[in-house]
This record gives sequence, C-alpha cells and structure tokens, in this order.
Amino acid sequence: VERAAAAGCLREGPRGSMWAEHMDPAGSVVGWEERGPDWRGFAAGGSKTLFHLGEAYARRLCVTEAAIDAMSLAAIEGCRVDSLYASTGGGWSPASDQYIRALAARPGSLVVAACDANDQGDVYAARLREIAAAVGAEFLRLWPEAEDWNAQISG
Repeated sequence: VERAAAAGCLREGPRGSMWAEHMDPAGSVVGWEERGPDWRGFAAGGSKTLFHLGEAYARRLCVTEAAIDAMSLAAIEGCRVDSLYASTGGGWSPASDQYIRALAARPGSLVVAACDANDQGDVYAARLREIAAAVGAEFLRLWPEAEDWNAQISG
C-alpha cells in the first residue's frame, strides 16, 4: 500500500475507504476502484481498465481481481522488479480485456493468474489462460494460501 501511495495511484475516500486508480494505456486516469471496511465498488461514471503497480516495462503480468490483492501479492513477493501487479476491479470490461492483451502480447511476457482461491478465481484464471494462449504469452496460475491475497497477508 505504501508503494502504491508513493506512486500516486491510491487515494483515501470517504469513511476510511481506499480508492485505486484505473488507467488507460495512454496513462490517463479513467476510473476508481473503491474498497471500504465493509463494502467494495467502482466509482460512478468511471471506466474499468486496470489498476497497476510496478514497472510498466515488466514482462511478468500478475493479474488479480482486486487492487488490494494486487498490492498484497506485491508485498508478499517483495514487489518484484520484473513484475507488473494489476487488478481488473472485480470484473471484466472490453477495455480491461484489451489492456491485458496488449501487455501480454509483448515479447517474452508471462501472464500470472493470481486470482482468488474459489470458483470465480478459477473462471478468471481460465480467461487469462485463453488470453495468454491467444497472444503467445507464457501462463502461470498462482493460488493464495487463503481465500485471496489480502486474506493471506492479513492472517
């Protein structure tokens, strides 16, 4: 979280909530993924693309379902310099699909499905596997030791 805040991709919202920016490939902020103590959502009027943390040139693309899980995985792994940690904000949009495809299509890319350890996570992982195959990227599935990466790091 500290690294993401230092990078400017997090904001504090109402009632102690965290807002994680979703950017388009040109670097414009197009939406905000919201996470509060007892709720989660996406800012009205915004567009889901990807929240991402890490080096833009990284060839290891770790895709999670939520920004908090992307940040938790980054913390668990020590924020690897070869990795870009990303979140789709809990759902897929055509823009997030296109963005993932563009990142995965770079030569030498590895798509890491770092999805939740549940049925929905398996659906996400299958979709990421299909994208990796379609663009010629390598694929790896990572499972958290708990329901998700944030639960794993929170204990």
